[in-house]
Amino acid sequence: MFAVPAALNHVASLYQQHHRWLLGWLRQRLDCPAQAADLSQDTFVRLLQQPQRPTIDEPRALLGTIARGLLIDHYRRRSLERAYLQALAVLPEPLHPGPEEQLQHLQTLVALDRVLDGLKPCVRETFLLSQVEGLAYAEIAQRLGRSISSIQQYMGQALRHCHRQGLL
Repeated sequence: MFAVPAALNHVASLYQQHHRWLLGWLRQRLDCPAQAADLSQDTFVRLLQQPQRPTIDEPRALLGTIARGLLIDHYRRRSLERAYLQALAVLPEPLHPGPEEQLQHLQTLVALDRVLDGLKPCVRETFLLSQVEGLAYAEIAQRLGRSISSIQQYMGQALRHCHRQGLL
């Protein structure tokens, strides 16, 4: 037999005391009970993954904060999936990627979205217009109502940010 670390016992206790509450909280916010159950489990997994588990005075507040972040990620991913599927819908059938390739594309989009989330909106939009839509700096400047030198600065910021995040 082996000893269970105290931190695991603490999380197990939190799970027993608050899982039902968290699951109900998530079910109110999601249209899918199975997705609510998954996010509830993911919330406790995140808690287990925290390197330091401080004393928790308000467990429901902490669990709600973690779950809210996961919920935001969930809705953001669904939005990206819808946009991706809409883009696929306009392609001729022979050009559609296979299921595995579609999954890879979606995973890349989600990772890119996470990285770009740290940018100012104008920098993010400049990067996307350049890299996704293929617009030239002059076109981006005209569309955003900015100077070309501003667009160049924004792209520099975006590229440095992506490099720091390991994307480039």
